[in-house]
Amino acid sequence: MNVATPPEKLTVKDYASDQEVRWCPGCGDYAVLKTIQKLMPELKRPRESQVFISGIGCSSRFPYYMETYGFHTIHGRAPSVATGVKLANPELDVWVITGDGDALSIGGNHTMHALRRNVDLNILLFNNEIYGLTKGQYSPTSKVGTRSPSTPDGSIDRPLSPCAIALGAGAAFVARSIDTEMKHLSAVVKQAHAHEGASFVEILQNCPIYNDGIFEQVKNKKIAPDFRVEAEHGQPLLFGKDKNKGIRLNSETLSLEVVNVGENAELEDILVHDQTNLAQAQLLAAMQGPELPVAIGILYYNPVTAYVSDVVDQRLKLRESRGQADLGKLLLSGHTWIVK
Repeated sequence: MNVATPPEKLTVKDYASDQEVRWCPGCGDYAVLKTIQKLMPELKRPRESQVFISGIGCSSRFPYYMETYGFHTIHGRAPSVATGVKLANPELDVWVITGDGDALSIGGNHTMHALRRNVDLNILLFNNEIYGLTKGQYSPTSKVGTRSPSTPDGSIDRPLSPCAIALGAGAAFVARSIDTEMKHLSAVVKQAHAHEGASFVEILQNCPIYNDGIFEQVKNKKIAPDFRVEAEHGQPLLFGKDKNKGIRLNSETLSLEVVNVGENAELEDILVHDQTNLAQAQLLAAMQGPELPVAIGILYYNPVTAYVSDVVDQRLKLRESRGQADLGKLLLSGHTWIVK
């Protein structure tokens, strides 16, 4: 009699490789790594089903530190390599680890098309608003005025919003979290993993060497309640230490504004978060200080058919209509091939 072997019970230690973790002291990458390693056993998936693929940048050392399959690719091309891995092995969980420069500069097209196609990838974008690996040049997400070796007098470029770019590309799952807030980040990434299709999570991450404290307002527990709002589906967008501030939709300008509950607005005036509303998600993604708080949480979720499923269905239909392909027969058929 055959007895089924129970699945191996894994722990956080099982997902930590034997490689020495080498980032600068205080780097937010440490916190994200620990969060992901701790989350992995909760997903109840074997280690051999997990693949971490990265491009180039500080965060791209990530695959070395995970006791899973991994692939450290070239600058900006992680989404393309990950797409190939997922199409060839649909049963795998494929994670893309990237940064603001890697994903939105040289890799902008690759990121955009992976999201547009809705390839079943979990994309984690570490946003520290700087090029850390190459010694502190300004990045596509750097704020206006950022002084760096490449902008010594301050950047005059308007920064990109990673979540806004993802929404514009047609992403079906878009979220934002913070590197050092393990509970919040873990919950967001877990839901991203459960989503069938491309999930995009922007992680606000500190670079203590070249852009230290850039997210202090949303991370410092003493002041953060006044500078960020947690987007929770079905709940009013309230913030502040006493939850006495809220986000209201101005019906005349179709823009968001901050109001004080009990002073110039009532509770029923406060916008209720609807994560299935694309227009609302676009407004939330664009919010930034000092006039508006930064929105964290799941901004948008639209369960649509994933690209990999569509590709598999197409292949099956073609096989039914044309029969099983024979590569050997094709190669020996002559010097001219006709594609019908």
